[in-house]
Amino acid sequence: MNAIVRDVAAGSPAADTVIKPGDRLRKINGHVISDVLDYMYYSYDERIMIELESAEGMLKLVRLRKPEGSDVGLEFDTFLMDSERSCANKCIFCFIDQLPKGMRRTLYYKDDDVRLSFLQGNYITLTNLSKQDVERIVKLRVSPINVSVHTMDPQLRAYMLGRVSLSDSGVEHIRTLANSGITLNCQIVCCPNINDGERLQQTLAALLSLGAGVNSISVVPVGLTKHRQGLAALEPFDKDLAIGTVLSVDSIGDMCLKQRGTRVVYCADELYIKAERELPPYEYYDDFPQLENGVGMMRLFMTEFLGELEKTVLPDRKGSADCDNAFTIVTGSAAAGYIENLLMTASAKHDTIRGEICTIRNDFFGEGVTVSGLITGRDIIAQLKGRSTGGRLLIPVNMLKRGEDVFLDDVTVTELSQELGVPVRVVMQDGADFLHAVLDCE
Repeated sequence: MNAIVRDVAAGSPAADTVIKPGDRLRKINGHVISDVLDYMYYSYDERIMIELESAEGMLKLVRLRKPEGSDVGLEFDTFLMDSERSCANKCIFCFIDQLPKGMRRTLYYKDDDVRLSFLQGNYITLTNLSKQDVERIVKLRVSPINVSVHTMDPQLRAYMLGRVSLSDSGVEHIRTLANSGITLNCQIVCCPNINDGERLQQTLAALLSLGAGVNSISVVPVGLTKHRQGLAALEPFDKDLAIGTVLSVDSIGDMCLKQRGTRVVYCADELYIKAERELPPYEYYDDFPQLENGVGMMRLFMTEFLGELEKTVLPDRKGSADCDNAFTIVTGSAAAGYIENLLMTASAKHDTIRGEICTIRNDFFGEGVTVSGLITGRDIIAQLKGRSTGGRLLIPVNMLKRGEDVFLDDVTVTELSQELGVPVRVVMQDGADFLHAVLDCE
């Protein structure tokens, strides 16, 4: 599928050529361009020949010289220059299948596109790739790729992903990519009595046997909502199961640290919280390779907050009548204790901080869902309506759709502010920003 040029960026190498919006990109240096990966790979060179077809069907050949690796400057109708690949699996733990009806349509879309994994960090299963697709990934050096593994047992993986046969479980694709020099970051959604315990240890051993091709592995507890009618019967993690998993994974991570100089295998913060164990220190997480999976997120946040507190000169506002910095912070129960400790530490240094933490019960998804990123606007409104929130309300940015001001239930930040009658400040996923939000008078 050849992509249509939507625009040519001003000042780009292509700006002063005959390339126009409406032209169809066909080839670069003789190679057919089917999507964004082809475009990025074959346009990398310093000298390139671009073949296009005008809207009138005329052939255009354009020679370009540019700095190696720089963008040509063509913009296309779609980001991928092709249609997006959706997920064909029926995973027994799929969170999207646990969403209630009536939410916006985009929330129900399941992507499983290797190009989005490479370009945006999405986790994919590899099950919709053919042998030729895998060969193309290796040829174009599409790396790193984030893979939802769950287990390396083909039979168990086929069951967990809802595949019809073992031949399309995707396990061999994982091995092929890792052995071909493609870097993989792996995720294991751990389900009690299915892929935990000894089976989890076997999966970790199989992945680690692939050597440097596996850059990192996260172990994440299965997330279960109250909307599971007609779905597979799954059990949540309890304290004892969480403790056993943390001890097992940390032991394997310690071994990796000695052998490879990096831990490789990490548990998500949520497992430590469920196990009621202290989070590992900052150094434990190396370069935080699994941050998007909630691995080390709270430790990083606390370290940023305390580091900023140490170097921030706090104004003396004792007795000041022109600065009322009273506030309420909303969060999920998983993070509430950590946030409270940070506030206590800051208050000890600056005793005019007057903040309250409000732990929001997740009525929308069920009380078993405790992370702040799955709290809805309606739950906040229902639980804070008519309650004093001080002069302002602080909410973490992960409650909102990326790049927008809307919650999962389509309530906007403006609507939340109007319903509660207070200004709302969105706090970035950054401890330093949180400290400044706490100290802000406006």
